[in-house]
Amino acid sequence: MAEEDGLKSAAWFALAVIPRKEKVTARTLRAKGYEEFLPLYKEKRKWSDRVQTVEMPLFTGYVFSRFDPENRLPILKIPSVHQIVGFGKSPQPIDDAEISALQTICQAAVQAVPCPYLTAGAKVTLQHGPLKGVEGILVEAKETRLVLSVSLLQRSVSVEVDREWIAPLRIYGELGGR
Repeated sequence: MAEEDGLKSAAWFALAVIPRKEKVTARTLRAKGYEEFLPLYKEKRKWSDRVQTVEMPLFTGYVFSRFDPENRLPILKIPSVHQIVGFGKSPQPIDDAEISALQTICQAAVQAVPCPYLTAGAKVTLQHGPLKGVEGILVEAKETRLVLSVSLLQRSVSVEVDREWIAPLRIYGELGGR
């Protein structure tokens, strides 16, 4: 039970892994008793003789895991793990809200695809639909798309949403507190 409580209080971290070894790494983490999260999306791949739908990682080369950074050696001993993402030799945790938003997107059965990391754009929150409560950056294109970013990795995921679901995100102190 103490180990369970330790996992609940542990933070989420991004693990830089060998590309195309994300699924193996996630299975290995799970087998060792670690909580892992590998967000996937479906993509059609064309070969010379067929077209097939395959599941691909939303963040190529990364797997998320929750663990105590003081006890990280078992993670680093996994052959497919290069490093724990951070600054210098210090692992940097991922904000729980970012992981929670990614998990919501994966469970909502909406099509999410990787996209470039964006630093500019209007911050919005979704007030309706299966992604209610998710915050992100609005990108205007042919369709209305919400971009959810993992700041530490400087990577983003793009999701198509209905325009009616979106509302501007209010920041305290903005426009004199209106």
